Amino acid sequence: IWAKIMKERFKVSDKKALLCRFHTQTAGSSLQAQQIDNNIVRTTLQGLAAVLGGTQSLHTNSKDEALSLPTENAAKTALRTQQILAYESGVTDVIDPLAGSYFIEELTQSIEEKTFSLIDKVDKLGGAIAAIDSKFQENNIAESSYEYQQKVESKSQIIVGTNKFLNENEIDNKILEIDQKAIEEQLKRLKAYKKNRPKKLMLKSLKQLELSINKNENLLPPIINCIKSNCTLGEITAIIKKHYGEYT
Repeated sequence: IWAKIMKERFKVSDKKALLCRFHTQTAGSSLQAQQIDNNIVRTTLQGLAAVLGGTQSLHTNSKDEALSLPTENAAKTALRTQQILAYESGVTDVIDPLAGSYFIEELTQSIEEKTFSLIDKVDKLGGAIAAIDSKFQENNIAESSYEYQQKVESKSQIIVGTNKFLNENEIDNKILEIDQKAIEEQLKRLKAYKKNRPKKLMLKSLKQLELSINKNENLLPPIINCIKSNCTLGEITAIIKKHYGEYT
């Protein structure tokens, strides 16, 4: 159904462009600062759900991201979570483990209906940009966040370790401390990288990106070309900001 809608709505003729490919990142908003080891379990369940849903790639959040940038050990645990799902759970041995589930099909249909309802509202507002200008997305996100927080505070939504099953003698968790020496080493590596790359090719790629912007062309191919030519993210975004500015 999605392929048919995309084909008709956006006049897509390339079959490859109609393939549903997606990356999944586990929900940062679900991570809790209290009893952070519980976040490993949350992330595991979310990662499993992503694989069951057919994701092509997956990022699992680290347990301490509600407090700071992840420590090396926390990041390693997040990686091991993916590896256990891939090599021990057996979930990757079947193309569609949930095929035939009436509950999943009903949920899918419900999500589709709500999605198209939102798309219809955005269309009536004049499109995504007009919706942003009228704060449609912003207001809906704020309202959703407010309703969720009300449920947490009233305990109609249980968050283990946060509003139920609390641990009064919780041990302080070590958070990541940025090493000044590591910063200096990274800056040194960046300087060496910039010095040793093919400068002519890099400048030519950035120029092509700018020409594509001026011609109002699809920017994805020139951006990919810039990356292949060893341009940095900062250099690429600087060109884009120069012409489009920054959203405020």
